[in-house]
Amino acid sequence: MPTNHIIKVRYELSFKGESGLKCSASLGVSMRYLVFILLLTGMASAFAGGASFSKSKRVLAKQVYADHQVSFYCGCDYSLKPKPGNASKKRLTPDWTSCGYKPRKQAKRASRIEWEHVMPAHHFGQHMQCWRKGGRKACRKDPLFKQLESDMHNLVPAVGEVNGDRSNFRFGMIDGEKRAYGQCDVEINFKAKRAEPTPSVRGDIARIYFYMSDRYGVRLSKQQTQLMNAWARQDPIDAWERERNQRIKRIQGNGNKYVH
Repeated sequence: MPTNHIIKVRYELSFKGESGLKCSASLGVSMRYLVFILLLTGMASAFAGGASFSKSKRVLAKQVYADHQVSFYCGCDYSLKPKPGNASKKRLTPDWTSCGYKPRKQAKRASRIEWEHVMPAHHFGQHMQCWRKGGRKACRKDPLFKQLESDMHNLVPAVGEVNGDRSNFRFGMIDGEKRAYGQCDVEINFKAKRAEPTPSVRGDIARIYFYMSDRYGVRLSKQQTQLMNAWARQDPIDAWERERNQRIKRIQGNGNKYVH
């Protein structure tokens, strides 16, 4: 990981009312100008059709992961199957036997694939004025929030129960935590509000966090930065991570420079 990254993550989002965004202590730009700059810097395709979380989920399922239907944290194969109780509708369904998954508590939610924000919406939304007024629901119409929420580099397929249990918890290491999802190597400490992912995706997570920090100025703490730097070194970029990045770049218009 580049040594200058720690300098880059100092930039922080802090909002001044509804009309402007302060990107740093010395730079203030209007929301419209920021969106315009993002359009010019390579995200035209995402903005042109109107960025939305629901649209990104559909595009990811059909154009990015169609031939790589494997859940992010647990490595479960998944496919499109009839929805239980309503065979006329289909949904992405994980095959528990392919990864040794066992539901911790919510078998119904564990029976579907959901699209998880690797960096939680709470992490990047909490600095925004709309979030302070009413959380995620209040930010639904905010153009900048919609862009962050729909950025496909930050979205991965996950077993629904794991997505729900992880919630907006920070990533970290958990000592002595027992596995609660069968052979799925994910530990979650609800009391400490911390999640420990399997080693094979820790580098992926780190590079996504670095991307979100650089792209949108989302602040990472010193502790987070140190952890992500370590994970990036321990889990190098693999062929699928590169392919995923290239596919998203072709669709969204920008790549993750940390996936090279």
